[in-house]
Amino acid sequence: MVVARESLPRFTPEEYFAWEEQQEVKHEYFNGEVYAMSGGTQNHGRIAVRLVSLIDNHLDDSDCAVFNSDVRVKIEESEKYVYPDASVTCDARDRDTPNYVAYPCLIIEVLSPSTEAYDRGKKFKLYQRSSSLIDYVLVSAEEIEIDIFHKNERGIWEVVNYVAGDTVEIASIDLNFAIERVYRGIEF
Repeated sequence: MVVARESLPRFTPEEYFAWEEQQEVKHEYFNGEVYAMSGGTQNHGRIAVRLVSLIDNHLDDSDCAVFNSDVRVKIEESEKYVYPDASVTCDARDRDTPNYVAYPCLIIEVLSPSTEAYDRGKKFKLYQRSSSLIDYVLVSAEEIEIDIFHKNERGIWEVVNYVAGDTVEIASIDLNFAIERVYRGIEF
């Protein structure tokens, strides 16, 4: 998704939540300023839906919740709210914040050519502020490829690259699946 800065007054988080409810498009929030989000491609949407469905079925009987791109993630200790393609929280504190998730263990971004550098760079740096985040998943919409950045027990981020034929492991929610399940029916 492409982000565009809008010429609007600065908002407090509460003003932003109220204002955005009246908008036709989603906006990310950075320290009082809002940025409009654009839509994605069919491949982007289908891949995101497959991942959310796969995770939701896996977490069916757990205390964890999976969310699609309609739910914001608050960047820890900041005034920044973003819309990842999917997020998972297993933290009871997130039940008390209906406008956002603050303690995700998993965040997923489906990449597009216009956002890949941002998702891999500045946005990942923002997400790394989260003490609860264990896995950051970047999913290509242009080829069969998934990168998982996993925070190990020492707090160091490691990356694993998955391609066609691989079994993907998302440790934070104890989920393993053939990568082809995400890309079934997708044409590049």
